[in-house]
This record gives sequence, C-alpha cells and structure tokens, in this order.
Amino acid sequence: MSRALSFERSTPLSVPAEEAFLWHARPGALERLIPPWLRIEVARRDAGLVDGSRAELVIHQGLLRLHWLAEHRNVEPARGFDDIQLRGPFEQWTHQHRFEPADPGSSVLRDHIRGVLPRGAGLLRRRVTRELTRMFDYRHAVTAADLAMHAAAKRPPMHVAVTGASGFLGSLLIPMLTTGGHRVTRLVRGPARAGEIRWDPAGGGLEPGALRDIDAVVHLAGENIVGRWTARRKRAVLESRRTGTRLLAEAVAQAGGGPRTLISASAIGYYGERGDEVITEASGPGSGFLPEVAQAWEAASGPAEAAGVRVVRLRIGLPLSPAGGVLQRMVLPFKLGAGGRLGSGRQWMSWISADDLVGVFHRALTDEKVRGVLNATAPEPVRNADFARELGKVLHRPAWLQVPALALRLWFGQMADEAILASTRVLPDLLTRIGYRFRHPTLGEALRHVLGRTASP
Repeated sequence: MSRALSFERSTPLSVPAEEAFLWHARPGALERLIPPWLRIEVARRDAGLVDGSRAELVIHQGLLRLHWLAEHRNVEPARGFDDIQLRGPFEQWTHQHRFEPADPGSSVLRDHIRGVLPRGAGLLRRRVTRELTRMFDYRHAVTAADLAMHAAAKRPPMHVAVTGASGFLGSLLIPMLTTGGHRVTRLVRGPARAGEIRWDPAGGGLEPGALRDIDAVVHLAGENIVGRWTARRKRAVLESRRTGTRLLAEAVAQAGGGPRTLISASAIGYYGERGDEVITEASGPGSGFLPEVAQAWEAASGPAEAAGVRVVRLRIGLPLSPAGGVLQRMVLPFKLGAGGRLGSGRQWMSWISADDLVGVFHRALTDEKVRGVLNATAPEPVRNADFARELGKVLHRPAWLQVPALALRLWFGQMADEAILASTRVLPDLLTRIGYRFRHPTLGEALRHVLGRTASP
C-alpha cells in the first residue's frame, strides 16, 4: 500500500495576507495552534520566522515521547513559508503555509502537507489523514477567529503583565495576546529571568516601579481549590487570593504612569448554591466558603479602583478544554464508557469554551467601556445530566452511570457540595449587552471544537 501522504486545507480570512503572516511569525503561534486534545509541548524554538529557524516539539503518546524537529524554509514575508521535518515520526514531511491575497482587506490561508509514512505504516494512511483533518479544522478555526477578533478591536499593541502565567488559564491567554502583537511580561514567584518581574505575594514583595511601563495587568494567580478542604487548605486558598490581589492592586495604584487597567480573575463560586435561580451580574453573593473567598478576592482589588484604574472582575465559569480543568478530568472516564451524571444531575453547570474565555479577557483588556463585574460564562448553561449526555454523544460513548452524591461527599468533603454538586445558573448578561459574539454559544459546539470532533465542510 502506498505510503505517500498528501493533505490540503484552506480557509478565508478577514484580514490581509500580511497580517495573517505576522500572526504566524509572532511568539506563541505554535502554542496557539496545538489542539488541546494532543499532549504536545514546545521544547525549544528560534526567535523569528526566517530561513533556517527551527522549532522542536515533544509529542507524548502514552509512555512514549516523540521528538519532532522542523526547520523553516522558503520564507517569503506576507506570502508564506515551509516547515521541513529534520527529525520526527515521518520518513518525509513538508508543510507549506500560504497566505493568498483575496478581496481588499482579506486573504486565504492554505496549508498543504506532503509526506511519506514510515516503512510498514501504509495501512495507517487513512488514520493519519483523519487526524490531520481534526487538527487543521481546529487550527483554521482558531486562526480565523483570533485574527478577526484582533482586527475588530482596532487597538494598538499593549504591554500586559500576567500573574499565574504558567497555570492553565495563563497558558491559554498568553499565546492569544502575543500572536495578536501584544507584549507580555510574566510576574513570577521564583527567580525572574530576563523579561520577567519577580513578586512575592506572601511576603508582600514587588519592587517599586516594577509596573511603571505596563499598560495593563491580568491577575490569574491563586491556590488551586481542587482537593479536600482541610482548615489549612482553606486558609491557603483564601489568603492566596486576598493577599496577592491586594498587593498587586496597591502596586498598580502606586505606579505613576503605569497600568491603566487591572483584569482580576474571580469565579462564579461568588454566587454559591442557587438552585434554578437565573443569575446575572446584578445578583448578590451566596453563602459558604467559595462565596466568602470570591468576595474577599474581589474586594482586594479595591485600591486600584480607588486610584482611578479601570478594574474588571471576571467571574469565570467552568472553562472547557481537555488540557485542563473539569473537562480534562472527565474525558478519560467517558472514553472508557464510565461516564455519567454526578449526584442527581439536576444541578446547573455554567461553562465557557476555552477560546471564548480568552476572547472575554481580550474584550476586557481592549474595550475601555468594560469595567466592574463581568460573568465569563456561555449563554446556555446546562444541567449536569445534560452535560454528561452531550459529552457522551460527542465522544460516541454511553453516559448512563451515576456517581452518588454520598460518594462525592465522602471523597471531597465540603468541596463536593460547594463546587461539584452546587447548582449555579449564570448568564453573561453584560457580555450580551456589549455585543460580545460567542464562538461557541452551545455546549455541543464547544465540546466538538475542543475535542476535535468537528467535520470539515
């Protein structure tokens, strides 16, 4: 059977070819284009997109680690470039990226892959083509939507400082910003490397003037809430948010000529258990540990607001990505046919796709009219049982099992009632009012996108 491989995919873009090329040439493009269902890390890459620059990826397949080294060749600014495999799983591999001008202000992205499978792998050609289709459906959707989003903002590049940069949300946000032409500086708690700022939220340390040339700060850092909530763990969760946020807000307030915007992450845990009640930004707080944390978290950003800084508090729902968060923990049991509802399954889940979440962060950063509280959730929350059924449908697996509420309480304690079994039906009322257009407004669309289950047109 033939081992030759040929694959092509094209998508219209709403920006000129020059801007599409620059998006691919900027830092973070590789990370932004890696589908979240694949375990691929960027081991190293050369700066810039020029003939001879290289990138090395590590592909994790179970216990195996495959190294892929590629070199850029035939680089033609604003028109295209080739990726040539120097070392990797294929006998030969050439990936041509082309950006073709179309109508004024628009272009067409074309990806063409030519390769040769390893000896003895000819029977895998159909499977490889299917996986390429999944991958490029995702890549082209992200590229087209990101480019359109950046173009619509009509905002000059910003210098953005980010805490929690190495976490799940930071790894989503930073590549979106850098590919859009924004400069990102990471605030780190360990030793700072070149281009980073060290801060010590527990010890109150942040050098005076460290934020002076920063346009905006995005605050994501905080202790993970997942796990059994001992008294010690609850103190750590609360203080990591309250102390770190206040330190940062005070530094922003005191940075003369510094940040004009502070985006501080919060959570829909602010609303607590609310049954079937429809919740908007105008709704008050609930009762319990999570509402207590969220209220303290949001109040800690007060010094920046008092100093006239535009502060946006994003109450984030459940971000959907198999690379992290709740969906990552659900995918394997569902794939094994052991998925189903949690407890009664009647509790409301207020979710948001990973791409829409970074889109909301982008809107909060670039739209001067946005301030105060903003619910970062999709417009169609669902009950847990419906979520389970939809996930099973997308994965072509049954979703008939039930995890008893008692078992969850025995395993997780208080966290089970407040974070797993709690019913919170949150609507993004303010996002709707300002005209934010969701990329994935329904759960089925979001799951198919992040799990690579879409079909090419």
